Amino acid sequence: MAADFDLVVRNGTVIDGSGSEPREADVAVRDGRIAAVGRVDGIGREEIDAKGLAVTPGFVDIHTHYDGQVTWDDRFTPSSGHGVTTVLMGNCGVGFAPCRPQDRDTLIKVMEGVEDIPELVMREGVPWNWQSFPEYLDALDARRCDIDFATQVPHAPLRVFVMGQRGVDREPATAEDMGAMASIVEEGLSAGALGFTTSRSLFHRTSEGALTPTITAAEEELTAIARGMGRIGKGVIQLLDDFQDTTADGATEFAMLRRLAKLSGRPLSFTLLDISLYPGRWKTLLREVEQANRDGLPIRGQVAARPVAILYGLELSFHPFSTCPSYHDVADLPLAQKLVRLRDPALRMRLLAEEPTYRNPQMLAFMRSVGNMFVLGDPPNYTPAADQRLDARAAVLGISPLELAYNLLVSGDGRTILFHPGANYTDCSDANMGRMLRHEHTVMALGDGGAHYGLICDASYTTHALTYWTRDRKGERWPLAWTVQQLTDVPAQTIGLGDRGRLAADYRADINVIDLDRLSVAAPHPVHNLPGGGRRLEQKAEGYRATIVAGEVTYRDGAFTGALPGRLVRGARARPS
Repeated sequence: MAADFDLVVRNGTVIDGSGSEPREADVAVRDGRIAAVGRVDGIGREEIDAKGLAVTPGFVDIHTHYDGQVTWDDRFTPSSGHGVTTVLMGNCGVGFAPCRPQDRDTLIKVMEGVEDIPELVMREGVPWNWQSFPEYLDALDARRCDIDFATQVPHAPLRVFVMGQRGVDREPATAEDMGAMASIVEEGLSAGALGFTTSRSLFHRTSEGALTPTITAAEEELTAIARGMGRIGKGVIQLLDDFQDTTADGATEFAMLRRLAKLSGRPLSFTLLDISLYPGRWKTLLREVEQANRDGLPIRGQVAARPVAILYGLELSFHPFSTCPSYHDVADLPLAQKLVRLRDPALRMRLLAEEPTYRNPQMLAFMRSVGNMFVLGDPPNYTPAADQRLDARAAVLGISPLELAYNLLVSGDGRTILFHPGANYTDCSDANMGRMLRHEHTVMALGDGGAHYGLICDASYTTHALTYWTRDRKGERWPLAWTVQQLTDVPAQTIGLGDRGRLAADYRADINVIDLDRLSVAAPHPVHNLPGGGRRLEQKAEGYRATIVAGEVTYRDGAFTGALPGRLVRGARARPS
């Protein structure tokens, strides 16, 4: 008997992404699209029994940095292991296109410094078979991957492409420069880029410690690009900003965001954080966002679903002693030999006494803020109690937090990971983060997959959102249907991909089948599977019974099936009629 459908997921609890209550239903798929949701009498060429399991749309992560990884790898790990079926790359103004051959070293230094991608990995892995942005899209168009991917035109390579060394040195752009940049952005959007991105954060520095090319770009330069986007009526704007001028009374820098959104007529989103050093800033910014939307300006804050943290360890990119002079002699030793040396009392004494040096002062201060760190643990605890912070534990032991950090790093097998929440966990509380996430004008994001290979592993935030906020949190928990909507329909609509994010007829057949009772995330661990043997953090999940992309099962019980239905997504997509 001939099959009626390519795939039928039967008897599951369907959470369709619209925010509607879960219901028992089947989901039928034909030709990569959802053919029916409800009682399906026809048979599928392949069938999945989802009795007792949740059936959701595939998750959409709109803040990633897979721009390099997509050129050498056909799998978007770790994101694709956490139910993500579409990612958007090219965020924060950094990337690999457009780029002339003579500027490759510059972009490598930017990506190494900003995104913690080792130079060797990029030299070995990135093929550089493009110069213009449309040529980069053509190169991506040839890729076959486990999930769908889209990208944006990043400001840093754009500025270097147009201005050369003047752009690297952050000189003011001329009228001719600005016109050229606007034209290239228009060209990129016309070729299929989903937006334009930039960074104005002092944390963003090259591997040599210099500020990245975009940090001090004048508003006039961004205005020229915004006008270009307005001319063709395409694309979104994304940026990272420190908002240093923000007070309880207002935000001058945010006023610029309003002007960019108004001039371009395009949606704009920015990274929204609750940073303990700047208490209350997030409230001011949310008030500004509310007013902007009342004024008809579509501006959203991108908010992480768990504390934004850096991970430190002897096998990772940094730890509190990694930039001390005496550490340089042991830095490249195998872990077992490194532990022997670090356990030597004389070396321990020197490292505890030395002042570290590093080319990025913001990062240096952060990695030496030892008292604010925790042990991550396995399973990882992303919301630890205040009495588990190293300053509290050290006080009980009668030693300094720095000593405790040293002892923890060299204990056991040397694989202890220290967890340093720099944002969204003020006073060891998730309350402010929850308020930001529940706001009508924010979007859950900031997975950062494909970057920060030895510093951050937040691509698993999708799994954390479902486990922590809807099942395990002490106190108020969120409705499952609402959380699924924040992982699917809301981010998809934010970037203009209206053809996904819901389980309904004619939508793209991106689907997760999940055992919510078993859903969990393991501790991140380093693996050496990047080009040139480079290291990155991997993080596994349990409970995803199947992940389906364009109607093909790509993962079963966490195991890759070998299917590669993922493709480059060019341009915005309308909702099915």
